Amino acid sequence: MLSIKNLTKTYKGGKTAVSHLNLEVEAGDIYGFIGHNGAGKTTTIKAVVGIIDFEEGDVHIDGISIKDDPLLCKSKLAYIPDNPDLYEYLTGIQYLNFMADIFHISKADREERIKNHCEAFELTSSLGDLISSYSHGMKQKLAIIGALIHKPDLLILDEPFVGLDPKAALTLKNIMHEMCDEGKAIFFSTHVLDVAEKLCNKVAIIKNGQLIASGNINELTKGESLESVFMEVVSNVETN
Repeated sequence: MLSIKNLTKTYKGGKTAVSHLNLEVEAGDIYGFIGHNGAGKTTTIKAVVGIIDFEEGDVHIDGISIKDDPLLCKSKLAYIPDNPDLYEYLTGIQYLNFMADIFHISKADREERIKNHCEAFELTSSLGDLISSYSHGMKQKLAIIGALIHKPDLLILDEPFVGLDPKAALTLKNIMHEMCDEGKAIFFSTHVLDVAEKLCNKVAIIKNGQLIASGNINELTKGESLESVFMEVVSNVETN
């Protein structure tokens, strides 16, 4: 579903944010991407979804290169950033219809999906309000609903649970599980290890732009907590 091959991104001034990263996210995976702030998680995600270019390697979405056919790749995925930057002069329902228009969703399908997701995230009563009046959490919910409206095969999220209330966070987790049960895939970054441990079947640990561990979470932890494994592998990198 998502194949990252030898991904390398260097910013002006020579700083390498991501170095020769290789990852495979398969259908049915909930794949956690973990690391300290500044480890390279957001840079990787922005490169994967086609927001920023990269110097080496390639990214394939369902076998298609993001460099060769970015529009087709983007039609198959949805991306939710850590700080949604929405069109604040629109109302909530105008924004959702705009997203549905982009993906050519029929009137009947969009109405059903908007109704179901807005009820689940308790946003229905605010759809007629300007987005500028929304709280951060409400904007995040709206961004999630907008991302789900075309039923993407791959959902990519950057720190998705920060700012969500407990009920909304549980709703999102349930949606993630449902998507994977349908053969779709989730790739999301987090520095909250408890969330990754409970939710993911696979994780990857990144430090200073380099992948230092990845694989099935049970095989990586071997009965230990993800937190203890994370601290151990990160410490080993620091001492080597």
